[in-house]
Amino acid sequence: MTTISNRRGIDSSNHAIYLPDSIMKNPLIECLRLQARQYHRHHTWELENHGIHVRHEYQPERALSWWGDYGFVLNGRRVMIWWEHPRMKCADEIADRACKEAGPPPAESDGLLHTTTSWRNVGRSRKKVCAHQSSPTPDAWRAHYDRVSAHETRLRNEGIAFEVVPSMSIQALNWCTGIDVSIPMEIRNHDEARELVLLTKRLLKREITLAESFPSYQYGRVDWLAESADREKDRAMASENS
Repeated sequence: MTTISNRRGIDSSNHAIYLPDSIMKNPLIECLRLQARQYHRHHTWELENHGIHVRHEYQPERALSWWGDYGFVLNGRRVMIWWEHPRMKCADEIADRACKEAGPPPAESDGLLHTTTSWRNVGRSRKKVCAHQSSPTPDAWRAHYDRVSAHETRLRNEGIAFEVVPSMSIQALNWCTGIDVSIPMEIRNHDEARELVLLTKRLLKREITLAESFPSYQYGRVDWLAESADREKDRAMASENS
């Protein structure tokens, strides 16, 4: 059955359809494909060498890469690749478990959302709001953030029992074909981005499968701990550059 969602559209009226492995022509999908072709025709798109659209700066000095957005044109329609390395899914799982282990956060009424309104004079007798200044973070929230950080640091150092396998899902949007893909590739420069695009094209055309590209691959606790030194090196480099 076709699943309809509003995920990753350009506005709230966009429709996303997740495509099954095999599907007959569907009027709604064909309409979205036509809209995507028209959108690409009437909106300019900056493409780098080899026809790749890159939304982020490359970080060639980093040992590890985590996620990125890349695009290309196929059959007159844009194809967006929302790529994540399996280690990113592992890091997200660690953050989620740290929040759960830290316990529930303080109530919103504990001062986190309190603001002070600043006014400025407009004419002789009127005033206008010019700014809203947030109040200092309450002690209860600081303590909660400290607990979350402590749990996350421990889980990062110890690793967790969690396994990630390569995955891919395709959806039709009214401005592009969207591909969510999680595969073990490092994307730190243009050549590596081109390799990702070429592989995605082959997967999209069904010339190859994920199982054939990454046979028996699983990212787990052993892989996470093996990358500890590289993560620390990248973190130190990021601190120096900030």
